[in-house]
Amino acid sequence: MFEVSDLHVKVGDAEIVNGLTLRVPAGETHAIMGPNGAGKSTLAYALSGRDGYEVVSGAATLNGIDLLALNPEERASAGLFLSFQYPVEIPGLSAIAFLKAALNAQRKAHGLEPMPAPELLKLLREKAAALKIDMDMLKRPLNVGFSGGEKKRFEALQMAVLQPRFAILDETDSGLDIDALRIVADNVNVLRAPDRGLLVITHYQRLLDYIKPDRVHILAKGRIIASGGPELAIELERDGYDKYLRAA
Repeated sequence: MFEVSDLHVKVGDAEIVNGLTLRVPAGETHAIMGPNGAGKSTLAYALSGRDGYEVVSGAATLNGIDLLALNPEERASAGLFLSFQYPVEIPGLSAIAFLKAALNAQRKAHGLEPMPAPELLKLLREKAAALKIDMDMLKRPLNVGFSGGEKKRFEALQMAVLQPRFAILDETDSGLDIDALRIVADNVNVLRAPDRGLLVITHYQRLLDYIKPDRVHILAKGRIIASGGPELAIELERDGYDKYLRAA
């Protein structure tokens, strides 16, 4: 289970997340929606441990583990995964070499030996095939020249290989056309599991047509001000955020 309690986060001198509380049980997919500047990406970055995002007070736990007491690498080893809004390009590093390094770093953190090359290659082929990803894509430099859809599909492959306990998808629909959106959403849905939670951060209801959430939360002024079922996202698409911003 993933739980955030009364979280306050500053960026510079400004407090962006202001007393946010959230609980996502294992096996559930929750969505956070909100206008620009509401604190959605700040929440994601603070939970992942990114520099410059200072947690002033509050708590965040994953299966009882205090995430805020860990560095970013330890949070990843504990099972936290962040899918970036704009994945980074790394020239000179192949996608397959990146996956190998990430997986073996996780194994080392859990006291395991590096995965032998033949076993690793078999694993990558199986996971790529399940997500309908061509293995030739993995021979290319990481995200260099990838389309928006390819970058997001590769992040889905990272999840499939690393098997996190909880994944935060930060505006994974950003920059995708309707066909790419459907493919990426299908890739994410393949990874839903009884022991894995997902938190989908998005501006728009259209993503939630494909990744059906169990709960939808509205974030405004740095805190969650309303929660409900999937119908809440449809209401937002129809009526906008105005009444919730006034309430906040």
